Amino acid sequence: MHSKALDEANRQLAICNACRYCEGFCASFQAMTRYRSFDAENIIHMANLCHNCQACFHSCQYTCPHEFDLNLPKVLADVRVESWEDHVPGSVVARIIQSNAWMLVLLTCLAAILFGVVGNIPWVSSETFYALISHERLVLVFTPLFLGPLVVLGLGLYRYWGTVGGVRLRWSHWSTAFRAAGTMKNLDGGVGQGCNYENDDRYSKLRKWAHHATMYGFLLCFASTSVATIMHYGFGLEAPYSLFSLPKLLGVTGGVLLTLGTTKLLYLKMRSDPKLGVSDRRSGEYGFVLILWLVSTSGLFLYWLGGTAFAGAMLNIHLASIAAFFVTLPYTKMAHGFFRLAALMREAQLTKA
Repeated sequence: MHSKALDEANRQLAICNACRYCEGFCASFQAMTRYRSFDAENIIHMANLCHNCQACFHSCQYTCPHEFDLNLPKVLADVRVESWEDHVPGSVVARIIQSNAWMLVLLTCLAAILFGVVGNIPWVSSETFYALISHERLVLVFTPLFLGPLVVLGLGLYRYWGTVGGVRLRWSHWSTAFRAAGTMKNLDGGVGQGCNYENDDRYSKLRKWAHHATMYGFLLCFASTSVATIMHYGFGLEAPYSLFSLPKLLGVTGGVLLTLGTTKLLYLKMRSDPKLGVSDRRSGEYGFVLILWLVSTSGLFLYWLGGTAFAGAMLNIHLASIAAFFVTLPYTKMAHGFFRLAALMREAQLTKA
């Protein structure tokens, strides 16, 4: 992998490594101190460690109009996105989807039409969820939509692991990486003050909290589906489930958190400085967060509107958003979570070596 973004990152990191004012800010700067010079392997590794908190930019004395013109958040974001796109099979698809949010909108609309026409789900119906579509049909449709993209993403992660020189993982590497990801350690800005993400010099933890709500909301929704699957096939307890059943408690709680988290992330994205993010993928980032928001919000409305005339339309929208999310999973910013976790694991290997 070679690009203008890698060359520019090399130039800027060499200056940062000489200065080291931001040394304690995050894992990227801590990793930087191990090197005298930078190659593609360690630049890509540091780029995926970066959480784009932008604290380094607001603390730097060498940003524009200084002749060094440093903008590390932007250049690492460029390298980071290139690394996802170049390692996952189908890089052309990734570039198209990440450059244009309308592609995700189009895919969602097409999926909604397919569910309505081919899936024979009426748009106006007061029937309940499983009266409109059977459990067996859901499994038949969504199993390949879920497993296929995971295989593609897995191949991309395998290639990335080779690029950054990853070796066999031990339990300590897993636990260290998951702890850092679970606490959003690298969104603390160095000493716990938070991010400079809202287009000014103020520190804030809002972005960290929004990421927490989004991540844990998504995981709770996934846990809800997993528990329901175990109850269905393992114990013969079939849906629909009551509000106080484990699948419903996990799903409703996760849906609320995911909706709140993605709403706040969209707000913060609109207030952020586009010059500190990836060059030409901002539209795709909006599209990805909107799809996550639509998955959770349509799921909540589907639960509340069950038994009304809007149930059929909401089911089509909900299933379409899930299908679009799954199909594009390796090619949207969703991939960044997996690559960042891999980077945290590699960093644990390097620091514990």
